[in-house]
Amino acid sequence: MAKVNVGESVAMALSSLWANKLRSFLTLLGIIIGVLTIIAVVSIIQGLNNYVYSKMSFYGANDFTITKYSLGSKSLEEFREEMKRKDLTMEDMRLIRRRCQSCELVGAQISTQRTVKFKNKSLKNVSVRGVTHRDHLIGTVDELERGRQIRKEDEDHSRFVCVIGTEIKEQLFPFLDPLGKWLKVGPHNFLIIGIGQPKGKILGMSQDNYVRIPITTFYKIYGSRGSININIHTSSQQQMEKAQQEVRTILRAKRHLSFDEPDDFSFRTSETFIQLYQSATSSVYIAMIAISSIALLVGGIVVMNIMLVAVTERTKEIGIRMALGARRKDILFQFLVESAALSTAGGIIGILLGVILAQVVSTATPLPSSVEPFSILLAVGISSSVGLFFGLYPASKASKLDPVVALRSEQ
Repeated sequence: MAKVNVGESVAMALSSLWANKLRSFLTLLGIIIGVLTIIAVVSIIQGLNNYVYSKMSFYGANDFTITKYSLGSKSLEEFREEMKRKDLTMEDMRLIRRRCQSCELVGAQISTQRTVKFKNKSLKNVSVRGVTHRDHLIGTVDELERGRQIRKEDEDHSRFVCVIGTEIKEQLFPFLDPLGKWLKVGPHNFLIIGIGQPKGKILGMSQDNYVRIPITTFYKIYGSRGSININIHTSSQQQMEKAQQEVRTILRAKRHLSFDEPDDFSFRTSETFIQLYQSATSSVYIAMIAISSIALLVGGIVVMNIMLVAVTERTKEIGIRMALGARRKDILFQFLVESAALSTAGGIIGILLGVILAQVVSTATPLPSSVEPFSILLAVGISSSVGLFFGLYPASKASKLDPVVALRSEQ
């Protein structure tokens, strides 16, 4: 009995693909695009996930920040309500520092953007941060390459001293030692006392384009309007949760909020940023998967159409096989394997192109990529499944041909 094995069916399918290269390519184009998109998107999303979880967390595991505004997308009405919130002030910070038993370190920061100059060189849109003297120890610790940090006496006496990021050093002092030099921040001169260690970029945004000055000096220059961020360090995750409850009680009491009124301030932790990132990327991920699914659907329909053409072209061959003893299920199996081989070939091409595209995007942009074996196996499985699903009708049609009628075919 003439049974068709898997190897023979695959060989016949690949032989048919090679004999009609252009038709095969056009047939597989939809599957190639769909799989390419899946691999590229999954690789970039996975790369971003790894990047975010390892590097993007501004806050330490036991640290949090109190802010006037919540983080993330909100409606216009919600934004207007948050605009009505009271500003967080240095008085709030000092009150928390005195009363919060679970808070080990309490600091504050406020920022603006200014142009900084040294002689005839200038740099625009530099982050000018007013900080308390121990704020650099909270969250991601700001280590120094050289020099010293802002001290309590700098803050107490509103001194015009600053710590600069490495981008300031590289752009304005390429051949000079910045320590002890005077940097013009807007119209004011600051003595450079420290140089921060380089942190690199996050998604293309520099973390080293800053000037840190005493927060009291910041208020002296720019006034006391505007809300500060209050940064808090605790000894453990459990203590952080306890500290948040204490801070909430302290601020609500100071602001005379009744029990049924919501907080008019927000907490930020590393988890806050991760959740924001996940919500931002999930919609992009779903959209790209939807586009991929449409491409795979179109590709599957084209594969089905080509397989129907193949059944018509090989009607006489099918009749001969049946005459030699091939059963209907053998013919069904043959065409299913051919359809699956056809779409799997498109899937493999799509995987290779997707990996290349992910690497190109990673090289040309700040977006990292990470090709996971799971995504490759998933893509192969999806492309094979598309071939099996859309090849079922042509295979069924081939298996139901009348052997006598098939032998009479002129094809």
